Amino acid sequence: MSYAVINPATGETVESFDTITDEGLQAAIAKATDVHRTWSKNTTVAERAALIRRVAELHNERVQELGEIIVREMGKPIEQAVGEVEFSAAIYEYYADNAESLLADEQIELLAGEGSALIRRSSLGPLLGIMPWNFPYYQVARFAGPNLIIGNTILLKHAEQCPESAAAIERIFLDAGFPEGAYVNIYASHDQIETVIADPRVQGVSLTGSERAGAAVAEIAGRHLKKVVLELGGSDPFVLLSTDDLDATVEAAVAARIDNNGQACNAAKRFIVVEDLYEPFLEKFTAAMNAVEEGDPAAEGTGLGPLSSAKAADGLADQVARAVAQGATLHSGGSRNGNYYSATILTDVKPGSDAFHEEFFGPVAQVFKVADEDAAVELANDTPFGLGSYVFTTDNEQALRVADKIEAGMVFVNVVGADGAELPFGGIKRSGSGRELGRFGADEFVNKKMIRIG
Repeated sequence: MSYAVINPATGETVESFDTITDEGLQAAIAKATDVHRTWSKNTTVAERAALIRRVAELHNERVQELGEIIVREMGKPIEQAVGEVEFSAAIYEYYADNAESLLADEQIELLAGEGSALIRRSSLGPLLGIMPWNFPYYQVARFAGPNLIIGNTILLKHAEQCPESAAAIERIFLDAGFPEGAYVNIYASHDQIETVIADPRVQGVSLTGSERAGAAVAEIAGRHLKKVVLELGGSDPFVLLSTDDLDATVEAAVAARIDNNGQACNAAKRFIVVEDLYEPFLEKFTAAMNAVEEGDPAAEGTGLGPLSSAKAADGLADQVARAVAQGATLHSGGSRNGNYYSATILTDVKPGSDAFHEEFFGPVAQVFKVADEDAAVELANDTPFGLGSYVFTTDNEQALRVADKIEAGMVFVNVVGADGAELPFGGIKRSGSGRELGRFGADEFVNKKMIRIG
């Protein structure tokens, strides 16, 4: 395994980084353990929150530099890259603002007996974070932000193609005033990560990534009785039942599919449309997807950059080819130029085909026609995933009714791109377990210690 920045727009290898030695890895675990035992135990929540606030400030101060790093690492258009850095800063600010209330003692009303009881939240120890390439700063923020205010320490293994952003994040924590060992970047191999998970000093693991990676990490962690949070894939439905502004709905649909070059686990991927709106939606959606311009991700105004790597482009092209071979219609798009893949629409995807239950990690949309609300819900739930979902309707009662029926961790009604630092993020089924962000994100790796006083 090698850590390297390979610009997906050009194929150029920009810089390579050495994998950590076994001795270096053991030293990192030891340092994180020592810092948890000393610094974490001897600082207040307010003191740690002040450092997290400085982390937010440094993200904003270095926003352009940080954005340019991930443009060349994974091809995100620069405006989106800058937006990701700013959102990451907002996450750190949220935890700085709310640290003391999130960790405040929680009184328990006794059913019998005299005295009192409370829940006091405290840290567990060093945690391992395994993060993906598609949102290099945001994924780290939603894991590191709450856990550092709790007092846990962080060992962070980033994706092999994101070594430069990984180093930049570690630099920010050090520059903000965190001691060495509170947040440690490790360029570790898969074999080395197994040893980290197994190490008794490490108290938990958070992974955002593929189903395969999640299953492998959960298996190892389970053998060693470690708490795990898993944020995995998704094939989110976009259910259109009614609209009073089809143009605006189509605009939302396009944004929900091509953001981050289509490489987001909670992107809308399956567009489920009632039959009276199907033809007009498909016509306008096709025109809007065809109008998305590919370009240099470093240039302002680029709508669609390259996929993250040649491997990613190969995989997506193979998925589309298999879908068509198994009966789907390539309605529009489907062209590849190097690591670029055009905004694409598939129709006539049938149950039983690979495409029906696969996640397409790139700008490929599947569009389905259904008879009514019940059929839409049934199709929306006919997936092994259960991350996010989108419901568009002019009927408020229908919106809540459908939201209740959809099997997913998140439902967005009449809105896309509405994630927030205060809103819990996570899924069910094969999309993983646990939650990040908001108060639920601060409750995953924490000792909820019950104290009963007579």
